[in-house]
Amino acid sequence: MNTVLAISEVVIKELYRRKDFYVLFVLTAIITLGLGSISFFNDPKIGRYLKEIVMLLIWVAALVIAITMTARQIPAERENRTIFPLLAKPVTRGQVILGKFAGCWVACGLALVVFYLFFGLVSGAREHTWPVLNYFQGFWLQWVMLGIVIGLVLLGSVVFTAPSSNTTIILVIVLGILLLGGHLNRVALQQTEPVRTILYTIYFFIPHLEWYDVRDLIVYDQKLVPWIDCILATLYAGVYTALLLFGTWLLFRRKALNL
Repeated sequence: MNTVLAISEVVIKELYRRKDFYVLFVLTAIITLGLGSISFFNDPKIGRYLKEIVMLLIWVAALVIAITMTARQIPAERENRTIFPLLAKPVTRGQVILGKFAGCWVACGLALVVFYLFFGLVSGAREHTWPVLNYFQGFWLQWVMLGIVIGLVLLGSVVFTAPSSNTTIILVIVLGILLLGGHLNRVALQQTEPVRTILYTIYFFIPHLEWYDVRDLIVYDQKLVPWIDCILATLYAGVYTALLLFGTWLLFRRKALNL
């Protein structure tokens, strides 16, 4: 466990050494600070639209951070040849996978805390309401969803050689699931065989990341998601992430590391 924590600590430090997080945070901060000027327009709908934009930007920023940061972990170790002394310490390949996952997931969580805290402070100061539980549920569900995404990227990093191709492919897959994943079952009903069976199979096997998109909970101050649903969604994400990490370990343990 100490080995896993040591590897994850290096990954977390890497996030704050790179400029990705700071650029995305500054961009989000600039748009969020626009909430303070909404009163000039005397239209409450403008504030709601801007909140939608900011929440969308937070989601995009979190996905970009998670995918790009995770995609370069294992390839960078191979390219810099640091994977060889790392595995010679000895550190098992399973510990490398767990350490990389834990580091990326915690780093994304810390980035999300900064995004949500800043957005909540600015929005709360203007609207004089502090729906803490709404923010917590939005943050938590987005964070556990990122665990699935990070697991997908790690799996892709032992399948695809270049981090760029892995990043592009996983980004397309994630966006496709978020935009179309929840509609595949209805699309399948309108198709003939064997397309219908193929679409249904895809629908039941893909991770349904769209279930975790509860931005309306914050934007429109909706009622809280039932806590039992949050627990079930967390368990679903945990099981799916564990399966992805197990698949990554199976492929990684058989993969030659020589360049």
